[in-house]
Amino acid sequence: MADMSLKKHEMPTQDPKLRAHNFSEVATGYTEELALAEAARCLGCKNMPCVKGCPVKIHIPAFIEKVREGDFEGAYEIISQASSLPAVCGRVCPQETQCESLCIRGIKGEPVGIGRLERFVADWHNEHSDKAPVKPQSNGHKVAIVGSGPAGLTCAGDLARLGYEVTVFEALHLAGGVLVYGIPEFRLPKAIVKKEVDTLKALGVKVETNMIIGKTLTVDELFDMGFESVFIGSGAGLPRFMGIEGESLKGVYSANEFLTRNNLMKAYKDSSSTPILHAQKVAVVGGGNVAMDAARTALRLGAEKVYIVYRRSLDELPARREEVEHAMEEGVEFKLLNNPVKILGYRNEADRRDPKNGTVIGMECVKMELGEPDESGRRSPVEIKDSNFVLDVDSVIISIGTSPNPLIKDTTEGLEVNRRGGIVVEEDTGLTSREGVFAGGDAVTGAATVILAMGAGKTAARAIDEYISSK
Repeated sequence: MADMSLKKHEMPTQDPKLRAHNFSEVATGYTEELALAEAARCLGCKNMPCVKGCPVKIHIPAFIEKVREGDFEGAYEIISQASSLPAVCGRVCPQETQCESLCIRGIKGEPVGIGRLERFVADWHNEHSDKAPVKPQSNGHKVAIVGSGPAGLTCAGDLARLGYEVTVFEALHLAGGVLVYGIPEFRLPKAIVKKEVDTLKALGVKVETNMIIGKTLTVDELFDMGFESVFIGSGAGLPRFMGIEGESLKGVYSANEFLTRNNLMKAYKDSSSTPILHAQKVAVVGGGNVAMDAARTALRLGAEKVYIVYRRSLDELPARREEVEHAMEEGVEFKLLNNPVKILGYRNEADRRDPKNGTVIGMECVKMELGEPDESGRRSPVEIKDSNFVLDVDSVIISIGTSPNPLIKDTTEGLEVNRRGGIVVEEDTGLTSREGVFAGGDAVTGAATVILAMGAGKTAARAIDEYISSK
């Protein structure tokens, strides 16, 4: 019989005062006792509404039933039939707006902690199982994957399980894409990502790093090398800026650069050769998950004050509620209904001759109020006249979104893109305007979630299999 308690079991975490000064994982995970108790809250609905909300269609009631029985390895096997990255998804997927949002238990209380249970199962497997995945027999067909982020890894894993000889080409020196350069260690330990990548390698997936497709090799050259199809999952790593005065000053970063220096290059370590400004007062412009990551990272680098500057209210903040709550607990201050109009820099005589030498000494903002809803349904922010003020900061991190890098588009003839630089694809297949070339994830949609990128990778893998099988 199901446990009908209205609240899900809390996720154990580090104390906020301690975690704000270290890069260890914030959430420490369910114990076996907590996992069994949370699994008992699942009703095992026959129509499985939660599965409808999962982009990769994990059989959620079945894996939770295995947890309830104490068969944690059996639960992992069910999850891994649909997901190539269960330990990652259990940590960073927005379950509250996907599977958990459709959970029946959420009607009169809190939904089942599906994400927390997925994380527990994956972590239990990684700790207790040394069983290597069985490499399928080759079907003799070769597929190239561009990018080793969640879309590329998912596509690679699904095709490898079907017997394809898959090679992943990654521009950076480590596989994982946004999972290693974008998401901080305190949210997603890099050892977890490496473990997931190693599992795919055991299935036969080859990973070639330091390979920039569009520069080291072109898409056309991949076909010349014998690959029968190419999947482009190169992400959206091109940062956007506001176009305001002062964005070229020292101490101004895109969130992409700031996080890459810390997450991939380990700038927070004394032994790192990658420089980073250890600012005392930091403003992060934006309200998404990346902005929360940047703000919380700045705290851990020793900043005394960290502000989130966002032009709408708390209700419109797009970041996951859990990430916002963690940021607040750790001491990040939220300057809501404010918008930057200028970044201020100190100039001495030498700086006047070379403005690039200017250093941030503040950020001028204007207060906002919410007007009518915009095309997305959110109320549009409107400036309040003569409300300008200066925020005392010595570093500014811009986190207002990213776009796909134009390199592949510019070096691949006949590849159609939209006005934002995203590759145009068929929704049900991921097929681009080039025969045999498929795409998915942020390279198509612009910056989105890990799980949506994984769903696109699965869609493309099915379509690639059908394409090659029909030739």
